[in-house]
Amino acid sequence: MHGEYKVPGGKLVVVDFDVVDGVIRSPRVAGDFFLEPDEALGDIDRALDGLAAASDAKTIAAAVAAGLRPDAVLLGFSPEAIAVAVRRALTDATSWSNYEWEVIHDPAVSPRVHLALDEVLATRVGDGRRKPTLRFWEWDESAVVIGSFQSVKNEVDPEGAERNGFDVVRRISGGGAMMMEQGNVVTYSLYVPAELVQGMSFADSYAFLDDWVLQGLRAIGIEATYQPLNDIASPLGKIGGAAQKRLGSGGVLHHVTMAYDLDNEKMLEVLRIGREKISDKGIASAAKRVDPLRSQTGLSRAAIIEALIQTFVALNGATRGTVAPDELAEAEALAESKFATKEWLYRVP
Repeated sequence: MHGEYKVPGGKLVVVDFDVVDGVIRSPRVAGDFFLEPDEALGDIDRALDGLAAASDAKTIAAAVAAGLRPDAVLLGFSPEAIAVAVRRALTDATSWSNYEWEVIHDPAVSPRVHLALDEVLATRVGDGRRKPTLRFWEWDESAVVIGSFQSVKNEVDPEGAERNGFDVVRRISGGGAMMMEQGNVVTYSLYVPAELVQGMSFADSYAFLDDWVLQGLRAIGIEATYQPLNDIASPLGKIGGAAQKRLGSGGVLHHVTMAYDLDNEKMLEVLRIGREKISDKGIASAAKRVDPLRSQTGLSRAAIIEALIQTFVALNGATRGTVAPDELAEAEALAESKFATKEWLYRVP
C-alpha cells in the first residue's frame, strides 16, 4: 500500500506498508518534513505496525502521538497528517497529478444558472463525462446566495435586498449566506472526483482543496492562510469562505467566494445575519470583519482572476476550456425546473 498527503501549507507525508490478515505491517513513513530527533521516525513506524487496517484516522493519529518520544518535534506535519496518508493508502485515493484538468472562465450567466452549472458539472465529473475542472464565475447582476439549509427570512432582509438590486437564490451546498455584488466578488468552483479527497475528513478536504488558491494569493502579495473550518484569511482580516457538496455521482463540488471590494453598509441592509454577527462581537462596523482583495493588492478583479488561473495551470498543468453547449443547456433547464422555483428557494422558509 502507498499513500501520500501534502499538508496544506506544510510538507509531504508518504507512507508505504503491507496489509497482512487485516493488520498494517512493515510501515515506512517518509517525506520532506522535519523531525527531531532522527530516532523519532522509528517511533512512528513502530506505532503504525500492528494497527488494524480498518482503523479510522482518529485512531491512527492517536497511536502515532502516543508512540512518539516526549522530546520529538514535528515540523511541517503531524500525527493527523500521517493518519490521512495511511487512510488514503487504504482507499482508492488519487492525487492532483493523476488527472487532466480544465480551467473555465466564461462570460456571465444568471445566478441561478451558475448554481445549476455547479450541480451539472460536478455530476459529470463524478460519472466521468467531464475532466476535473476549475470554473471562475462572472456576474452581470447581484444576488444573495444562501446555503442549502439556511432560512430565507433569517438571513435576508427582503426590502433591503430589493432596494439594492439583489436577487435571492439557494445553492446545493451548506454554509452561510454570501452577498455577491456585481463586479465585487471573486467566485470559483472546483469539480473533482471523490477519489481526490478519499481518506480525508470534510475539514481536511477543505484545507486540501484550498491550498492552491492560498499559493495564488501569496503570489500577488497577500499573506493568505486557511482558517478552519472554511475561511480564507490574511493578517488584515477575512478574505472569503468555502462550501462543499459531495454528490451521489461520485463528484465533489467545492466553491469559494472572496470579496474583491465590499460596501459594508449595503451588506448590513441586505443581510440580517451580518447585523447579528457584528452585534455579538461588539463591532460597530462590518469593515473589521472582511478585508477585500482590492485593498491588499491594488489589482483589478480581472487581473486577480488571471493570476489565480496562472497559478492553477502552473501547479496542475491545466488547459483552458469552456462549458460545452449541452452542459449549458442542461444547466439552463435545471435552473428553470429547480433553482428558480419557490419550492427550492423556500424549502427552509
